[in-house]
Amino acid sequence: MAINQTKLTFDEQINYYKGKVRDVYFFENELVVIASDRISAFDHILPKTIPFKGQVLNQVAIHFLDATKDIVPNWFMKSPHPVVSIGRKCEPIRLEMVVRGYLAGHAHREYMLGKRILCGVEMPEGMKESDKFPVPIITPATKAEEGHDEDISEAEILKKGIVTREVWDALKSYSLALFKRGSEMAEKQGLILVDTKYEFGMYNGEVILIDEIHTPDSSRYYYKDGYETRQISGEKQQQLSKEFVREWLMEHGFQGKDGQSMPEMPAAFVDQITNRYIELYEILVGKPFVKDPYSMDDVKDAIEQYRKKDK
Repeated sequence: MAINQTKLTFDEQINYYKGKVRDVYFFENELVVIASDRISAFDHILPKTIPFKGQVLNQVAIHFLDATKDIVPNWFMKSPHPVVSIGRKCEPIRLEMVVRGYLAGHAHREYMLGKRILCGVEMPEGMKESDKFPVPIITPATKAEEGHDEDISEAEILKKGIVTREVWDALKSYSLALFKRGSEMAEKQGLILVDTKYEFGMYNGEVILIDEIHTPDSSRYYYKDGYETRQISGEKQQQLSKEFVREWLMEHGFQGKDGQSMPEMPAAFVDQITNRYIELYEILVGKPFVKDPYSMDDVKDAIEQYRKKDK
């Protein structure tokens, strides 16, 4: 089965939040996060679920959170079930730290409109899609409660007092270090980390990494093999990410704009998305993906058993 809505209740639960993909249950000192099989694009949740997507996302995120905890402390503590992460509750910083190593996605679309400044960062002239930036750039976005996240510059962030200069410097430093580590790990597996986003929060007065990292929902990957040849010949890069879903939606007339209708995804395309997510897991993590045919009763039991042991 695929998880669309979780709709669980727990003893001592004090709040609940439904994100685009994850359902978050709040307790006094911790969060229980269930990765659903929902999929979003252009800040809209698509009507069909993608089987095993939540399991892929959760397990890829845990893999990278564990591999980067020497760079920055993170929120994750335990995973009692393949779609569940339990971690520290903190105060989220309302920014997405988007790091771009290559001209792709939103940056490329803005570039094609003639823009050479993105979030206050200058992009060189003469670039084409998928070209590598001289150095990775950070193009932050405000984290919207609803609707579209919006680009914002460093100057605007500091002027609006979203974070202090000290915290901002930490966010930049951590984001670039995480991107470097993620790029190195991807390269070992024959992939290029094109761009990604990180989210942070405050916990006991210090910045910590929260949410997911380096998953196919938060990151874009190209195949390293043949990258240079494709760039020279002007071919589209082969990629493993959610971008192909966005491209399919755009081909069918949807970019999340007013007046546009969400196209119906055929079953064969849903299967293709599942297979792409599993492929990325197996390449990135370097081991076979084991499908867990879970039910919501299984998920709830695993969470409750963990919380009983934790007391």
